[in-house]
Amino acid sequence: MSRHAFSSAERRAVYRAIAERRDMRRFVPNSTVGEDVLARLLRAAHAAPSVGLMQPWRFIRITDPRLRKQIHSLVDEERLRTARALGPRGEEFLALKVEGILECAELFVVALGDGREAHVFGRRTLPQMDLASVSCAIQNMWLAARAEGLGMGWVSIFEPASLAELLGIPEGAEPVAILCLGPVPEFPDRPALELDDWAHARPLAEFVSENRWRPVALGWGHG
Repeated sequence: MSRHAFSSAERRAVYRAIAERRDMRRFVPNSTVGEDVLARLLRAAHAAPSVGLMQPWRFIRITDPRLRKQIHSLVDEERLRTARALGPRGEEFLALKVEGILECAELFVVALGDGREAHVFGRRTLPQMDLASVSCAIQNMWLAARAEGLGMGWVSIFEPASLAELLGIPEGAEPVAILCLGPVPEFPDRPALELDDWAHARPLAEFVSENRWRPVALGWGHG
């Protein structure tokens, strides 16, 4: 084992946070999150890796109740459009709870910052690495939230231009996530979409191959 490895207890804690992270939609009403905890979560997000150290993430904390309701309305409008686009599964989709915007203790909008075209390192052929970097920041925050005993849900059902206009996000920047954060009644042992029978996760072996693009059953992910 590497001399840089964490202790056994520390490793178990890291892997536990990864395994028990869930995309949460149900929150304890009228709950709060301490400012010290929020600071830790945002520091965890800001510690994420980013291509070329561009740090493209921008976090907007929503504290205005009226603005929260307007964001919820934008999401609800897109929820109906998504249902229509799903055709035969539309009614099934509408029965799902897909967000907790009005119930969560804290609400954040995460955006890609403007001026990203100036960052060429690592993005000349893969410009989408700015979004990959923001995703790493969100995942850091998600895992830190789980370690703090808080739930978090990533809402992507919205029209970016409408949300950008509502929040005064400048041209060149783009909202990519609405994050619902706060205490939750429980952490389910499986993803919500599995519990709702919408979709089911597939085993790791189906996603790993060696040397070329082809499925190779390595036996991982079945234990």
